Amino acid sequence: MKLKKASLLTKLVVLALLIATATGLLTMRSQLQAAQADLADAQKQVEEQKQVNADLADAVENSGDPDRQADLARDKLGLVEPGEYVFRFTD
Repeated sequence: MKLKKASLLTKLVVLALLIATATGLLTMRSQLQAAQADLADAQKQVEEQKQVNADLADAVENSGDPDRQADLARDKLGLVEPGEYVFRFTD
């Protein structure tokens, strides 16, 4: 049986297809990496929001606690108990 050699045109077409396939794969790889980075960012934001939600839920549940109210008055409003003094140190 006699084998026929591939013509130059056939070789060029196969080469062009290989180059196009390699280029497509590289493009997909960069898109996949970008998507994975976006996913990691979104997961981080979800975890941060879950923590914020947990803190807010705790604040709502304990909003009637007198100790918590006193802490909030001191920290947020700068209030003090009668007879209490606040000393602020500066550098």
